[in-house]
Parts: sequence; structure tokens; C-alpha cells
Amino acid sequence: MTVDLCSGLVFNCAIKLQGERIVSSSYNSILVEKRGQVDWLTLNRPEAMNAISVEMVRELNDYFGKLYHDRDVRVVVMRGAGKAFCAGLDIKEHGGRDPGAIPFGGGFGFQGWLADVYIKMRRCPQPIVSLVHGPACGGGFAFALASDIRIAGESARMNAAFIKIGLSSCDMGVSYFLPRLVGGSVAAELMLTGRFIHAPRALATGLVAEVVPDAELEAAAQPWVDDLLNASPMGLRMTKEGLNMAVDASSLEAAMAIENRNQLMTAGSKNFAEGMRAFIEKRKPEYTPE
Repeated sequence: MTVDLCSGLVFNCAIKLQGERIVSSSYNSILVEKRGQVDWLTLNRPEAMNAISVEMVRELNDYFGKLYHDRDVRVVVMRGAGKAFCAGLDIKEHGGRDPGAIPFGGGFGFQGWLADVYIKMRRCPQPIVSLVHGPACGGGFAFALASDIRIAGESARMNAAFIKIGLSSCDMGVSYFLPRLVGGSVAAELMLTGRFIHAPRALATGLVAEVVPDAELEAAAQPWVDDLLNASPMGLRMTKEGLNMAVDASSLEAAMAIENRNQLMTAGSKNFAEGMRAFIEKRKPEYTPE
């Protein structure tokens, strides 16, 4: 069975080779379409608004865990099939699950196992661009927050839904990510109330980079992907790493120590010389893998 996976927001599980595009069949709840050095990762449970299932947690842990040592993939674009980015935890499945059935997650069971996904998203050296349309709730909101760049469709609405079902909104890294992205005041408002933040305000607060019609999300992502690929492989990886470390740096000196280390390492690469030549010659650099 084959379908055109790029014709809209609704995707079906399929295997297809088209030019340099290869859709992986190794997962069930997610699709991974390889377009050269870019992985287009689609949460693929549209019938459940891409709610997070046990199978999805298993597959996302596997996917993001493998990225750390993957030098072929340089950028990840993450999106949701159907009418939602991700509606959060699959409550129906979660309610009927044996609490002891997931003996992982550093002793925290399913809680820690799902949390590992977000840690791996931040730990992987590839920048993650999330295309958010429709609901992005709870753990789905956290997927967007754990990404590096967020582009919103006009239908996007995000919330820390945990507090709506008797839990704390401090879950899946939201208490870490959100204040750093929008500031403590807005984060407190959203987390204490569980209110939705819609696309226009998400743009105004800097939570997303731009807002476009839902049907234009894929096209809007391409210029960002192109800019990311214009960086050298090592420069791109070390910029994400440096940003992550600088956010929690204890001092200016600590942050600059990481910057100095990164610059010395990238300056020793052949791609630095190529980047300099390309800049002088006013052409696109031809970087080699590293």
C-alpha cells in the first residue's frame, strides 16, 4: 500500500520510496520519513488525536535514543497526523494498564519511561523543529516545548492539561521548559490554570517562531530546515549542546568556557576552512560529514 505522505495533514502508515524520500516501516505509532539528512517524524495515531500510547513511548524512546550517535541525520521535523499535534496521554489505555507492567524509567515505571523521551529529545544533537496544529496538550505540549524551534498552524492550541485531571502541571519537563521560553509569569498562569494558549498569543510570547495556515506548515518548515543545513554538521550539533548548557550555566565564565571549547573544536575541522572560503566566494558551502 502506498500513499502520498506530503499532500496534506492526514497521513496513513505506508512504505514509500520517492527520490531520496524513504518512509521507515520499523514503527507502528510513528512514521519516520527520511529526506536526505532530515528525518520527518510523524506521530501517527490520528484516530486518537495522536494520544501517547505505551507503543508510542517505546518507539519514541528507541528513535530519539538512536539519534545521539547518528551522524547521517542532521535535523528532525516533528508533526502530528490528522487533526492534532498530540492530545497528550491516552487516558483510556492508561487507565486500564497494569501499573507494574513497565519496569523501566529509573524506578519510576511508566512515568519515568515517558519522561526519558523528553530527556532524549534534548540530549540528541539534532535540532528538532515541531510543526504544531490543533491540540497539543499535556505530554503533547511537552513534545513541542522540548523541541528547538516551533512553528504553529493557525489552529494550534496548547495547554498543560495535567492539572485538569487532578495532577500537578509540573510534569514531563514542562516546569523546566516553559518558564525558560515564556518567562515565569506566563508559565505560572498557564500551569496553574491549565488554560490553552492559542497560536496568536504563542507567537506574541515567543513560544513559537511563526504562525501559518495549517495547510502551509510543511512549506513553512522548509526554509528553517534549509538554514539549519547551511551550518556545518559539528557547528550545528555544538550550538544545540552549548545552548542547553548555557541555559543552566552558573555564571558568564562557565558559559564562555563551553563556548571557547566549542569554537576550538569547530575551528579544527576542515569544514571551518570550507565555510570561510564559501563566505568569501559568496557561494553555498559544501560541508563534509563529521
